[in-house]
Amino acid sequence: MRIRLTLLPILLLLASCGPSSGDGPISVAIIGTPESLFQQSVRLSPGAQHLRAATFEGLVSLDPGGQVVPALAERWIVTDDGLSYIFRLREGNWPDDQEITAADVRRLLRENIRRLRGTSLGLDLGKVEEIRAMTGRVVEVRLSAPMPDFLRLLAQPELGFVKSGSGAGPMVVSRDEDGPLARLSALPPETRGMPAREDWEAIARPLYIQPLSTTEAVAAFSRGDVDLVLGGSIIDFPLAEAGPLSRGTIQVDPAMGLLGLVIRKETDLLADPARREALSMAIDRSALIQPFGLGGWQASTWIVPPGLFADSQFPPQRWPELSIEQRRETAAARIRAWEAQSGEDAQISVGLPDGPGSDLLLRQLADAWATIGVSVERKAPGEGAEIELRDAIARYSSPRWYLNQFHCALDAGLCSPDADALVRQSLTEPDPAERERLLAEAHAELVEQEVYIPLGAPVRWSLVRGSLRNYLANQWGLHPLFPLSQPPT
Repeated sequence: MRIRLTLLPILLLLASCGPSSGDGPISVAIIGTPESLFQQSVRLSPGAQHLRAATFEGLVSLDPGGQVVPALAERWIVTDDGLSYIFRLREGNWPDDQEITAADVRRLLRENIRRLRGTSLGLDLGKVEEIRAMTGRVVEVRLSAPMPDFLRLLAQPELGFVKSGSGAGPMVVSRDEDGPLARLSALPPETRGMPAREDWEAIARPLYIQPLSTTEAVAAFSRGDVDLVLGGSIIDFPLAEAGPLSRGTIQVDPAMGLLGLVIRKETDLLADPARREALSMAIDRSALIQPFGLGGWQASTWIVPPGLFADSQFPPQRWPELSIEQRRETAAARIRAWEAQSGEDAQISVGLPDGPGSDLLLRQLADAWATIGVSVERKAPGEGAEIELRDAIARYSSPRWYLNQFHCALDAGLCSPDADALVRQSLTEPDPAERERLLAEAHAELVEQEVYIPLGAPVRWSLVRGSLRNYLANQWGLHPLFPLSQPPT
């Protein structure tokens, strides 16, 4: 896949420095490494996701609030049985001046789905049964069973279309060959099947995007050099409060997803689900988040948030009848029994990325596990830790997204073939109640196997200049760049 790029004049790059005045270029820093912004693989960094969503439209996209809006498809209908999505494509051309046709979209969507096989997003697309080009501008996607969140899935950046190395917008990117700075320009409305505007050049604001470390991004925002910082997580959240930020605001997304510890090795202390449960029981999740000062954070002791199951099959928290002191007493007894039987001291290694948030997490986890007699060794991710941090934003609000993150095919940690089989069975189950029962049973199986130690919802934060328009915090952690270039409606 290629991205159309042009060499920016040095003077143009220099002009991008400094904050916007409300009608000039907008400067955006995305937390990440220089090489992360232009990633082109099936697993994209946050920066690459934002850039791809801005330049490679799919059938639909997301607005600033995270709602599904038209993209290449100008409208659509869903059949009463929820099995057929019929899209009417907008009139327009690809960047190579060839007409956008249903045959193109059918081929490109099939290619995207095939490319994503072997990823969790590929598993999420498991209900796609058939893609048909019905007429020149009408495409039908048929599912094996209803999926209310299917449009949100189609709006993911990885499902944007690439034709002849380019995308259909709504923006075009150019970059300096000697650095990671990128310039995004909004395409004129007429190239996107909309009425032309004579004042387009005056009202459409260019965006300058640069990947920076958290420290660099916060410092640039504090100096007034950038208008928006994206891509913050719990790993670097303590840095968001550094510096004089009176000219901007920390925005924390009400994010959905996974923040917890995945079990990478089923050996020694971690060989028994009861001892893995002991580690989870010992954590006081309300105390865990206190050093971060994050109000409203949603702690969890389950893999799937219980509210996503319609029939309240799981209580709000596990072990509701036990206080934290009783939980730790039970957990400590299990650890002592293992030490007596094995003749070893209880110790585990935890993989965490560098960052002040990781330091806080490790300190809180080490204190919690010390109460049950377990000591902690820290390792970097990928260095063979027995437990590693899992931090992922949900793509859609269904139990299936959470369950797919632990599919055995992903080789991401402990898993359950039985849970995978139940999720696979749900893909073709027409009855909603039976589908939910299958997913709940799969969740119960993963919990019983203690494949994961949940902590709560993931944390995503941004720094937003007060003058910036068309930015909204949302639960999906994606903030479309195209609306930032547009005048207020």
